[in-house]
Amino acid sequence: MSERGAAFFGRWITDNVMRGKVGADIVSVAELTSKLFADAKAAGISEEEIEEETGSAYEAILAAIVGSGKNDRA
Repeated sequence: MSERGAAFFGRWITDNVMRGKVGADIVSVAELTSKLFADAKAAGISEEEIEEETGSAYEAILAAIVGSGKNDRA
């Protein structure tokens, strides 16, 4: 992932996943993935730039949701 794409993705995950309560169901993750790409496009960042290193943005968002839930239970 480019530095610009990585920085955008990290901020976006913090703002949209880590700070809110989101579900790990298929619809929620799909909606978040669409929102990520729309927000990236508005910032002039392509989907390819986001997914260069992460592979699937969907899977990266799901992993962030599942990971954030583990912290809540500790």
